[in-house]
Amino acid sequence: MPLLFIAGPCVVENAEVVFTVAEHLASLRERFGIELIFKASYRKANRTSLRSFIGIDKHQALEILATVRKRYGLPVLTDIHESWEAAKVAEYVDALQIPAFLCRQTDLLLAAGATGKLINIKKGQFAAPEDMTKAVEKVRSTGNQQVMVTERGTTFGYHDLVVDMRSLVRMRSSGAQVIYDATHALQQPSIGEVSGGLRALIPHLARAAVAVGVDGVFFETHPDPPRAASDAATQLPLNYAERFIEQLLEIDEIIHQRGWVHDVLE
Repeated sequence: MPLLFIAGPCVVENAEVVFTVAEHLASLRERFGIELIFKASYRKANRTSLRSFIGIDKHQALEILATVRKRYGLPVLTDIHESWEAAKVAEYVDALQIPAFLCRQTDLLLAAGATGKLINIKKGQFAAPEDMTKAVEKVRSTGNQQVMVTERGTTFGYHDLVVDMRSLVRMRSSGAQVIYDATHALQQPSIGEVSGGLRALIPHLARAAVAVGVDGVFFETHPDPPRAASDAATQLPLNYAERFIEQLLEIDEIIHQRGWVHDVLE
């Protein structure tokens, strides 16, 4: 299958940012002929400090995401954090995302699965890749077979994450599509008033992940990352998204043409 992309700003800051990013990503989808899901959190529940930006009015944010679907023809993904959100938020979007810290929350996974929407489960920073099989089973127990699992780094000491490329292979045991989160994997969590990050390393690790053979790549992008309301240290500049996608597609094409994705050593 062609490489899937999930991309967009971290959070719905305002309509201008969301529509600017959506318009650009829609044009890249057409240019490269790729499957692309637009991502933006309608609300941020997990923030570093009390002073961190959590979002605009919830209903307004959801209406903005619904407009992205209609205006740009992009499927839309957003996060949910509590079970009661699932059915309500599902009315506005095409896919629901379970944040990494919540990947063990049974009621949340079941409520998400019951919507029938595509569900993307982020692997907890504390979780082994094999643990995601259990999370996928919870969603599929609702009869919903549309599940993806996403690697976003594993806690490595304090204020740091490490990406174990073995996880991208081991998570295949879940039977779900495996996605690599190129931007959150380079975060430095809670390093100050807001999380830091190593933006310069994002393309390098993303190229490695695609070479391993993932099904898709998740990345956050913003017209002016230093001024982003959330995850300013790790969002890619929007004007770099074209080059980023192009590089990853070239690597993906090579490994599939040569059959390397399915190489198995016993």
